[in-house]
Amino acid sequence: MIAGVSATDLFTLNTPLGAAIEVNVVEALNDLRPLWDPEAEYSDYNFVRHAQAFPDVRLEKASPSADGAVLFGIELKGWFLLGKEGEPSFRYKISPNACAAADLLAVFPWVLDEVTSGTPKLLKPFVTEARYAAEHRNYYWQYGRKGAADANRDIHLSQHAAPYPNKADKANDEAAKDSGNFGRVARGGFMTNFAKDLLEDPIAGIPAKYWQSFLKIFAEGAQDQSIERKLNIIRKQITTSDWAKDHEQEAVTFMNSLEVLLRNLR
Repeated sequence: MIAGVSATDLFTLNTPLGAAIEVNVVEALNDLRPLWDPEAEYSDYNFVRHAQAFPDVRLEKASPSADGAVLFGIELKGWFLLGKEGEPSFRYKISPNACAAADLLAVFPWVLDEVTSGTPKLLKPFVTEARYAAEHRNYYWQYGRKGAADANRDIHLSQHAAPYPNKADKANDEAAKDSGNFGRVARGGFMTNFAKDLLEDPIAGIPAKYWQSFLKIFAEGAQDQSIERKLNIIRKQITTSDWAKDHEQEAVTFMNSLEVLLRNLR
């Protein structure tokens, strides 16, 4: 149960929840062995967490020196669905050459079951090939960024060229300039449809996109006049939406809830 965290600071829970996601995914995958290994072909393999290494979770044998010690890995990322960006903001810098062909990137969106408090709830994950995500990131940085015609698009590629690097291995690619934004892989657009669809799903009976819009207006330093203006825009969007036509009572309840939250957040 999480309470007492400012609604605009909920995204800061990504780090502690990220560790919890890793632990729980490992436990869940090992518990589901009868589903993914019904013939017991991989009885000497287990999913193991590797904190601060890539990837976070590996299906491996107990002996790291054995042949075929690792079958594949999963890099896990958390995403607070109601964050102001409207898309995942995590950084993913691993070199494509450090990804095995079967490795995966899995992004787990999460919310609190009472929106601004309550128990963390994981939603359906986005899963793609880890190497593809890394290659897509580099391509976008060099060729896809809009409004960056004069930007330095160079990338210092990692010289590490083998899967399953150790913590000390320098296996990340780095941008020659603006390294703080390099690695924000979702900006390349390959998660756009997933994020858009997920924001249509209800949280506490209300489409997530409306909660997200409400929390977004409380940007740092926002003034009351700006907050009220943006809140009126949200009111109009909701009252004229197809969703409100089919869920009139839920829309009224939601707007009343926003008024209560507004008083608490100010």
